Amino acid sequence: MRHYLLRVLMLFAMACGFSVPAMASTDLFKGGHAKYLFLVNTFPDDSLFRDVIDTPSVDQFGDLRLNFGWQKDRVGLVADYQFIAGKGDGFVLASSLPGNLLIPRRVPSDQFRLMDLTHVISESSDSIVEHRLDRLYIDVTTTSAVARIGRQAISWGNGLIYTPMDFFNPFDPSAVDKEYKTGDDMLYGQYLRQNGDDAQAVWVFRRDLAGEVTSDVDSIAAKYHGFAAESEYDLLLAEHFDDTIAGIGGITNIGGAIWRGDITLTDTETDEIFSLVTSLSYSWIGWGKNISGIIEYFYNGFGIADGNYSQAALAENPDLVERIARGELFTLGRNYLAASAMIELTPLWLLTPNVFINASDGSMLMQLVSSYDFRQDWRFLAALGLPAGPAGTEYGGIDSGVPGKTLSTDISLFAQLAWYF
Repeated sequence: MRHYLLRVLMLFAMACGFSVPAMASTDLFKGGHAKYLFLVNTFPDDSLFRDVIDTPSVDQFGDLRLNFGWQKDRVGLVADYQFIAGKGDGFVLASSLPGNLLIPRRVPSDQFRLMDLTHVISESSDSIVEHRLDRLYIDVTTTSAVARIGRQAISWGNGLIYTPMDFFNPFDPSAVDKEYKTGDDMLYGQYLRQNGDDAQAVWVFRRDLAGEVTSDVDSIAAKYHGFAAESEYDLLLAEHFDDTIAGIGGITNIGGAIWRGDITLTDTETDEIFSLVTSLSYSWIGWGKNISGIIEYFYNGFGIADGNYSQAALAENPDLVERIARGELFTLGRNYLAASAMIELTPLWLLTPNVFINASDGSMLMQLVSSYDFRQDWRFLAALGLPAGPAGTEYGGIDSGVPGKTLSTDISLFAQLAWYF
């Protein structure tokens, strides 16, 4: 199968006029996956979404990923190809309620990235087929440094669920499949000191709303990671869009537990915003099973403290709306508490109950995730989600602006079958 996929790619490149050097397939093809996702959402009677689509809504996605890499001495090339197909009610909902903050784009887009490496093959009101390069970069490595340019992904910060220091395409805290972050076009460098400390720097290039490449929407950031006795620390300084961000974080042991966290201060055009995440994680054996637990508190300085998420209140908080629209934040409120426990039922079957609580309005999202490797190279991932809270709250359903209607969801089911090769 690997040789066949490699041959198809090489023939395609040759047909496009590229010169393909002779090399062994093991020097180029690094594997990949094929995934099928079945997603079901239900809506309560007062949900505005029911005015657009029926309940339950059903969406299906297919994702083929082929990872390629080539290395020659200190120079390497990485190219990860994606073929994505999606169909369902969620596309109808997104097209019927454009610009709604609670309806994310169903598939990745390169609209605001420097390089347009995504091509939509076909698109309708309820479906899309596209292919893209999610990674495309060249790197040069030495014994103490790395320089990399192109489409790539990085993750910074010490938050396990909420990540205020990671503002480069972070995952939604309630996301079930977190295997790959969406890549950005950037210049990245890392220098490793002899004592184990390291310094990293990135320059992310973007396009503005008009499609122009401008420094107004760039991100330039540097982070220093160091060790102090049995602890680790991070120092961050960044210019992100029009904001200046400073951050400090760290990890240390407390008894048998691990305490970690980050603090950020963002200087916006109108205010200075403080955010914080802190967590305790601990592993133990219970009922004869290995269990790893996390409890995490998140203070979202951009969030709304009084629980008023009306359209007028959101309009008065452009800093929050901008970050949600850019996919940097996923929370409306100010204070959050999350808990998670990964239970190893068997070495191949993990069960993870999660709860995400908006402590500012009393609403919550309960989630039960199951990951089962039922055969070699095959995995079944499933999740059941249940939001709870009165109308007007984040998880209970915020005001839609239409009298008697809320932007609310009910029980959801996520089921994904993945094959790795």
